[in-house]
Amino acid sequence: MKHMEISVRVRYQETDQMGFVYYSNYFVYFEIGRIEFLRNLGFSYSKLEKENIFLAVIDAHCKYKSPARFDDLLTIKTWLSKLKHARIEFRYEIIRKEGEKLLAEGSTTLACLGENRRPRAIPDEIRNTITSKNLLPI
Repeated sequence: MKHMEISVRVRYQETDQMGFVYYSNYFVYFEIGRIEFLRNLGFSYSKLEKENIFLAVIDAHCKYKSPARFDDLLTIKTWLSKLKHARIEFRYEIIRKEGEKLLAEGSTTLACLGENRRPRAIPDEIRNTITSKNLLPI
């Protein structure tokens, strides 16, 4: 698994007065992709947080290509692009299933924080899983 895909359908509440998905909701879609990516690796956010491991977004970008609309079926494509001592970067594409049209692309960088909410090393278990599955670009 180099990337993970999940489908979501645009809900009416996610759209603005023009009928387009409101821009900030793309970051919600990114979060859905990121959480499911980690879950597929065996790491749930709730389990990590119970172990006092927190992943805080410290940088987020989105480039909007074309609008999504109410009831569109979207594919959220998620993959890893960087892994450092205490940071991890994810990349995303949001694609409308009908026509396979790229609607948005972006990234988020997360810092790994410990119990005191200070930066800490990404746990070896996560790092080893990512490395063993060869999930980072060469």
